[in-house]
Amino acid sequence: MASSTLLPVLRSALAARTLTTPAFSAPSTLLRQSPLFLQRSAFQTSAKRAILPPLSQSIKGTVNDAATVPEAEYTHGSYHWTMERLVSAALVPMTVAPFAAGSLNPVLDGAFIGFIIIHSYIGFQSCITDYFPKWRVPKWRKALDWMNFLAVGLVGWGWYEFETNDVGLTEGVRRIWKAGSQVDKVVA
Repeated sequence: MASSTLLPVLRSALAARTLTTPAFSAPSTLLRQSPLFLQRSAFQTSAKRAILPPLSQSIKGTVNDAATVPEAEYTHGSYHWTMERLVSAALVPMTVAPFAAGSLNPVLDGAFIGFIIIHSYIGFQSCITDYFPKWRVPKWRKALDWMNFLAVGLVGWGWYEFETNDVGLTEGVRRIWKAGSQVDKVVA
């Protein structure tokens, strides 16, 4: 009973307070009393807008259905992770070997380029798998998988042309490195 009489009293007191506000009060006080005023945090400068709209949502089955377990594949899981680590670990000595040994070997260059391409393909494939799941965007996923595969072919062809018709990877890096040191000598 007391709460039902208290609410109209508070409303009338608030209305009387807004009517008796002096005209020379601070603008922030007037703004706070406006019905259009929205309290924002001190660091927010604009309205919140989503960068990208959410993808369409669909629910398959009911709450009581068992979770589906995907079929096991040889190329995924621990074998896939082990291969990724081996390729990454193999790149470290292959990066240093031509410069440490002092020999320009096209076979070593070819293997190094091959491992770089495989490493890049696996990395992009992991990003595609993480951000574009098959169940959510199947068409985009298939298109991106094909684009990744075509990029491997294009990059492989470009590296092959550079290796066979030009100086090759390690000699190209060596020339760029020496050009930078020669510029330093000329400037000094």
